[in-house]
Amino acid sequence: MARRTRAEMEETRATLLASARKAFTETGYAEASMDELTAQAGLTRGALYHHFGDKKGLLAAVVAEIDQEMDTRLKAISDHAASPGQGLRDRCRAYLQMALEPEIQRLVLRDARAVLGSPSAEDTRHCIGSLQGLLEQMGARPAAVLARLLYGSLAEAALWIAEGDDGEARLEQANAALEVLLQGVQAG
Repeated sequence: MARRTRAEMEETRATLLASARKAFTETGYAEASMDELTAQAGLTRGALYHHFGDKKGLLAAVVAEIDQEMDTRLKAISDHAASPGQGLRDRCRAYLQMALEPEIQRLVLRDARAVLGSPSAEDTRHCIGSLQGLLEQMGARPAAVLARLLYGSLAEAALWIAEGDDGEARLEQANAALEVLLQGVQAG
């Protein structure tokens, strides 16, 4: 058997990720069949196990990919804002809005928490760092603690929005509460 090139290996990994992302979004993690997923990708279960270890590892990789995309979107929002305070407000509101997106709702806020548990400190470090940077630019103190409080509040509010059948109404309530919270941050 010929040895595969690095490009072929990367292509196989990307194909598996795309197939899993589609299957997990459409049917959910628990209902997604690895045999069907690999067949649709034109690959074997062996390829899946080689690249991700198991179904749980595949979910972790899909969620990491979505998290990176979310972060890129949020960074663009805060980077293009008129001020750090507006950037923080816009970024927080956009994060809460993302809780209504079917892929994020199902994979990041529901399945990942149920299967992988709460995000690790490593997983949250970048988000908290971004918030802390904005808070420092605003002169809010203590920025490190405020960033953690804000991140925790946003994460729980997003989960609350995603869990309800009335997501739009919950988003509206969360945005109103966010305004109260951010007024306190800016006053401090």
